[in-house]
Amino acid sequence: MTADYGAIRMERFAPSFREACEIVRLPLAAPAPGQIMVRNQWCGVNAIFDTQIARNAVDYVKIKPPTLTGVEAMGVVEAVGDGVSGFTVGDWAATVRFPGGYREAHVGPESLFIRTPGADPAWLALASTGVSAYLALEHVGQVKDGETVAVSAAAGGLGHIIVQLAKLRGCRVVAICGGERKSALARSLGADRVIDHRTESVAQVLATEFPNAIDVAVDTVSGGIFDALVDNLAVHGRLVAGGAAQDLDGVPEIVTGPRITQKLYYKGASVRGFMNGLLTEHWAPARARLFELYAAGRLKVIFDDQPFRGLTQVNDAVEHLLSGRSMGKVVVNLQS
Repeated sequence: MTADYGAIRMERFAPSFREACEIVRLPLAAPAPGQIMVRNQWCGVNAIFDTQIARNAVDYVKIKPPTLTGVEAMGVVEAVGDGVSGFTVGDWAATVRFPGGYREAHVGPESLFIRTPGADPAWLALASTGVSAYLALEHVGQVKDGETVAVSAAAGGLGHIIVQLAKLRGCRVVAICGGERKSALARSLGADRVIDHRTESVAQVLATEFPNAIDVAVDTVSGGIFDALVDNLAVHGRLVAGGAAQDLDGVPEIVTGPRITQKLYYKGASVRGFMNGLLTEHWAPARARLFELYAAGRLKVIFDDQPFRGLTQVNDAVEHLLSGRSMGKVVVNLQS
């Protein structure tokens, strides 16, 4: 066991994660009673959250630099303190709470960690992004069997899981993607209609093929896609706003047009905000369901095919995800 470990620490607020952070070496203490020590193998990348943290723009997370960063990581338990009952040396464990992600090792109370069935990074993706997908669709969107579900960024880490969860409910899925490669992935996961926003008008397709027919929409993009989804909600339709990637520069688009009240009121429809960090009491049952589905072979986890290794490439991974080129979940192998 080495006496220290590397971590990405935010030293200042800045416009980008790269500008805000530095890699530091920190002492690695032996676990105290009730604690475990995990040597991390994988970390998951959440680029929009990372960028907003760097800008001090996440309202429900109050931070003051310097602070460690990252949300989720998974690795092997290397030591346990007295009184630990849920873990033994050699177990695999994940943590999904900020700032537990971008670090090579983690010592903390065993209650902070989730025991995973093995070394497969899919368990990490499901425990973090998968839980977000499940709660956005099931808890906030209140999806019902057989409904019509629309998903933006459907080939992304979150979106590709939502597509599959909706299909497991027997839903008709409209997947919105950018490019043929991402569209092909969405089709392979069972999407009934794929809209490539690079070659088709989302608004026109929805108005022509799904007028007033979207029961649940999960949108992480905002902008014109959000508007098109609002326009085509069904009676009692629910639009789940899970992000606003188009507004990431901190200057939201100013739109001059009618308020959406009339579009919602006469349909009894709604727009609902989704923030996973405010739903912690629902994480455990959602995670148990996802683990069950994956173990049974009913759910796939797709990882982006661009390899990233070591803390020195976390910034590259963040920027790769922000570029729109990524497909599936972006992870970094921390064992450089």
